Amino acid sequence: MVFISFYYLIESVLVLILATRFCSGKITKNIIGEWEEDTGFYQALRVTDDSPIFKKQSKYQSIEVHKSEYFGKILVLDGVLQLTEEDADSYNEMMAHMPMMQHKNPKNALVIGGGDGYVLNEVLKHPTLEHVDHVDLDGDVVEVCKEHFKWGAAWDDPRVTLHVKDGSSFMKNVSDGFYDVIIQDSSDPWTWNDNGEIVKLPSGVLYTEEHFTELHRALSHDGVLNIQAETFHLPTDLDGIVSWRKQALKLGFTRARYGSIAISTYPTGQIGFLMCEKNADAASTRSEIDQRFKLMQQISRQTTYYQPKLQSSSLDLPLWVEKMVYYEVDYDNESIAGREEL
Repeated sequence: MVFISFYYLIESVLVLILATRFCSGKITKNIIGEWEEDTGFYQALRVTDDSPIFKKQSKYQSIEVHKSEYFGKILVLDGVLQLTEEDADSYNEMMAHMPMMQHKNPKNALVIGGGDGYVLNEVLKHPTLEHVDHVDLDGDVVEVCKEHFKWGAAWDDPRVTLHVKDGSSFMKNVSDGFYDVIIQDSSDPWTWNDNGEIVKLPSGVLYTEEHFTELHRALSHDGVLNIQAETFHLPTDLDGIVSWRKQALKLGFTRARYGSIAISTYPTGQIGFLMCEKNADAASTRSEIDQRFKLMQQISRQTTYYQPKLQSSSLDLPLWVEKMVYYEVDYDNESIAGREEL
């Protein structure tokens, strides 16, 4: 027992040493790690000895491609893991197919962010799609992912127009009601500094009321918006989810629901999306979604994570999360005012 206790003591000390070296997202030899100040959670991934296999400093950030024996190639921006070949399907397929399937007949789509191209690749699997604009600030990320990832040919599709510019400024010049679906695959709106203080990031502008207003304006009458909405396991992120949902409803979306995604290489193993509909009554039925998914499979446009069952089941949340997102909760008095209709 003494030996076991000593072993775990040493292990705990090593973890604390590592944690002090990875305040938000940093890399040392063979380790990519991320520390969450909110909860004290730390997660790390071991990479191969020859990593990184590519490294470049763009105008905006450092871009690296690493390798893992299990997770394959890994995209890392400013020391923070963005995706791995092994489990990127979960997040990117859900970000793309949930709103595309929710709309009955999506012809025009917009992808903001997602410079890696995976969401774009999934959107292109829908045969109704006629045109998609892809907007990303860092063209170097796009070029690196074209070369290093298997979905890199997505930008060659004639339906795609790439715009290397800021998503917020792009939206101000979009015609009213042009897009059926808008997907905002943005980076985190905030991080933590070495002193444990929240630092707002440039991508935070994509979560403001002003930007949400532009997104709502640019959507067609039955348009659907899907945004990256962080994890419910971190208190600061959960506050963001609640705030963004209220903001969407305030601006005229008739329904805004948070959906959950399981992904092993993101901190806490979970991330989510906020799907907002301008006209919830116009949403696709389950039978329509089943038929469209079957057609996609028949023409060899397969998915590995998304399936029609997830169109509803991913929106079912743990009770405590549902209470936070959809109820008016007074924890001081341990009372619940009432649940909103979903």
